[in-house]
Amino acid sequence: MTCIVGIAHAGTVILGADSAGVGGLDKRIRRDRKVFKNGELIFGFTSSFRMGQLLQFALSPPAITEGQDPYAYVVKALVPAIRDTLKGGGWASTVNGREEGGVFLVGFRGCLFSIHSDFQVGESTESFEAVGCGDAYAMGAMHALTDADPMVRLQAGLDAAATFSAGVSGPFHFVELPAKA
Repeated sequence: MTCIVGIAHAGTVILGADSAGVGGLDKRIRRDRKVFKNGELIFGFTSSFRMGQLLQFALSPPAITEGQDPYAYVVKALVPAIRDTLKGGGWASTVNGREEGGVFLVGFRGCLFSIHSDFQVGESTESFEAVGCGDAYAMGAMHALTDADPMVRLQAGLDAAATFSAGVSGPFHFVELPAKA
């Protein structure tokens, strides 16, 4: 289910998401959004609406110090807090002795990170990323429009995913984390 897209551009991070809730061959268009702000962070999730609810309403992001490296913050402070939140909310699972969560994007201080089900933190060499069942379509569309405005690229990515993936449907929603002045 889903497609979450993100772009980091000129210190600003923008995430976009579709509205489909998919289980097997059943689909519902959800009113609750897959992209949101929590403190100084923005999130866009796939995997589970319950996981997204915990990230939005139960997660208290750890304190951020001025000058702290964003990647180090996400790896050393944010991910452990997310793991605790998901466990406390009854959502994280243990498979073959390894703890697993879900997949989502995080925007923070001009950087775009992908968090995967094993809690690894990815930061692409590209300025854009996508996760979910429509990710390949979205990545191709955003790549093809490298010189376009970030919102045009995000919209094109979601449009391509909704056209070619049965698990992606509008309406699309966006959240922006502006550059700090």
